[in-house]
Amino acid sequence: MIFAVPLAWLQLTYEKSRLLVAIAGITFAVILMFMQIGFQDALFRSAIRLQSNLKGDLVLISPQSTNLVGMRNFSKRRLYQAAGIEGVKAIHNLYIGLAAWKIKESPSGQTRNILVLGADPNSDVFKLPGVSRENLEQIRLEDVVLFDRDSRPEFGPIVKECGADASLEDFTCHKPVFREVANRRLKIGGMFRMGSSFGADGTIITSETNFLRIFDNRREGLINVGIIELKPGTSPYEVMKQFIALLPGEEVLLAKENFTPDNQRIREVASDKTRVTISKKDLTIADIKKAGDLVDDDIRILTMDGFINFERSYWQRSTAIGFIFTLGTIMGFIVGIVIVYQILYTDVSDHMAEYATLKAMGYSNFYLSKVVLQEAFVLSILGFIPGLIVCIGLYALTRNATRLPLDMTLERGIQVLILTTIMCIISGAISLRKVQSADPAEIFA
Repeated sequence: MIFAVPLAWLQLTYEKSRLLVAIAGITFAVILMFMQIGFQDALFRSAIRLQSNLKGDLVLISPQSTNLVGMRNFSKRRLYQAAGIEGVKAIHNLYIGLAAWKIKESPSGQTRNILVLGADPNSDVFKLPGVSRENLEQIRLEDVVLFDRDSRPEFGPIVKECGADASLEDFTCHKPVFREVANRRLKIGGMFRMGSSFGADGTIITSETNFLRIFDNRREGLINVGIIELKPGTSPYEVMKQFIALLPGEEVLLAKENFTPDNQRIREVASDKTRVTISKKDLTIADIKKAGDLVDDDIRILTMDGFINFERSYWQRSTAIGFIFTLGTIMGFIVGIVIVYQILYTDVSDHMAEYATLKAMGYSNFYLSKVVLQEAFVLSILGFIPGLIVCIGLYALTRNATRLPLDMTLERGIQVLILTTIMCIISGAISLRKVQSADPAEIFA
């Protein structure tokens, strides 16, 4: 029925210049919403790139860790304790640190921080393209690393210097390439693909021994992440419960947002408003499933999904970036409402005589309101289409410039289309009062 009445379309196209201005305004609002939502999604997706490409079922980290680049150390003994639990297939440890990469092309000796990952070459812990057995053999050698070929270009033309194909999945360094990292000369032995994030512009992978050479102030027994791989059919929550039972102390901390303290079984923690405590003997599998992670003494154990949510929550709740992008989307929505309202209000004002005539002919306020809402709907479609086309190009431009995972998806297109439609309908609804005030007696007096 919304397409059966041409009156709304005729009114919109009566003045072509006004219609073009309206479409341009809505397109601007659509672009603003697309870009803000896209940036926010790219932030979260880039932040969890590493976590999403780790092989494992459970993760051990320090309770003081905040995010990937803020990982604190904890004793490797905790990981060895987990290895003795029934159902554990393998354990892997990961060292993480930020080091100064000296930019060879900079005459002033400028440096840029790069994320350094240290892992056992024998452990099959990464799911990243290029981290093959052949490349892992390279990092056994002293001061040899793998370089992320999707790092930002500021680190230099590493792919070109390696003689690798720039357009294909070529992860072999065919020529010797050297760079200085943390005042240590390193050789690029191969490449892999992960991409930059808001926390790190580039990444290198090396062995544990080479990592400790780069960070000579780090102790071998203190790691940043412990990864536990379980045997098929093993419940991760049962392993979490058994692991916690091995640790000293009689109580365990859980996230407060999932529990209501009753000061009996579940009690508040005076020093931490985000946590509640429960006795280990009272801890159930259902509690662990609700919590997603457990904290005891100097260790925190999470499922792999919990580890991913841990990083996402940091950027969403503990930084201003997530709020800024959300606010930008809201501002684009509000700007669109104002623009469409001004266009519809002016259009209605210029056609008050016609609306009054229709009323005199017997048309109801409901019919006239429907015409205005039809105009709003048509404007939403006309403004959305060019906005979508422009944003596909802007996404590609931004992706190539920043190496962030910024892609147009069907879900996002539908989301912004719904927001655009709601935006225009709200503007049309606000304009209805002007239509309903049309008085035939005044027009023909």
